Amino acid sequence: MKKTSLQKIVFIGSGNVATSLSESLKKNHEIIQVYSRTLANASKLGKKLHCSFTDDLKKISQDADLYIIAVKDDAIAEVCKKLSLPDKMVIHTSGSTALNVLKQVSDKYGVLWPMYSFAGKAKLASAIPFFMESSDKKTEKELTGLVNGLKGKPYYLDSEKRAIVHMTAVFVNNFPNHLFTIAEALCNEAGIPFNLFLPLAKETVENISKQSPALSQTGPASRNEKNIIKKQMALLKSHPDYRVIYKLLTKSIIKTSSGRKKL
Repeated sequence: MKKTSLQKIVFIGSGNVATSLSESLKKNHEIIQVYSRTLANASKLGKKLHCSFTDDLKKISQDADLYIIAVKDDAIAEVCKKLSLPDKMVIHTSGSTALNVLKQVSDKYGVLWPMYSFAGKAKLASAIPFFMESSDKKTEKELTGLVNGLKGKPYYLDSEKRAIVHMTAVFVNNFPNHLFTIAEALCNEAGIPFNLFLPLAKETVENISKQSPALSQTGPASRNEKNIIKKQMALLKSHPDYRVIYKLLTKSIIKTSSGRKKL
């Protein structure tokens, strides 16, 4: 495997994504600096990586081969307005932010978005998908080498399709996790151990790895059991927000299950 020439790296950002990526990259690369808008956060990650750190974008090192912008999506454009790194390779790690936001920063730029849940994880797992886009073929080749070094799987998508993938990932990861959060709250309220539901959750994931999720749907909504649905709605009387979610998802399941039976 040919190694990438991107040896010296600056991280602009110090959150979960920056922490995980930097921890994974430091084995084969030199992380020379970390920036964060909060000096305490920059210091924390910088000391962990044994590199310099700053909270001033004007003090970003000019000696790196690669600059990775790993900040919140809403902050990327603002960061780019304050950066000028001509002839340097600059990338961001956002799933939904377009490639061209980087045009004002450098002539060599790209996107490297790992589709991965970074909650509480220090290093990336192997074989995860990385969605890539770049300003030119040379940058694409360099980023591919970076992904190979991380033992990831590179996929090449334009900004529009990547945004669709990112939105879909919200349905796959963020929404189910929120439903687990609601379930845990209901369990705590009733004095029922939440871990009783872990085998069911694992079975759900195993089922969709074997067949279409549409074919794995079960429960009162899939069978349109109106009396059971009514009783469960009544149990949520003291939780109006949960009732809204239950009603909306139940309606959607009834609709999709009905459509499937007609096929």
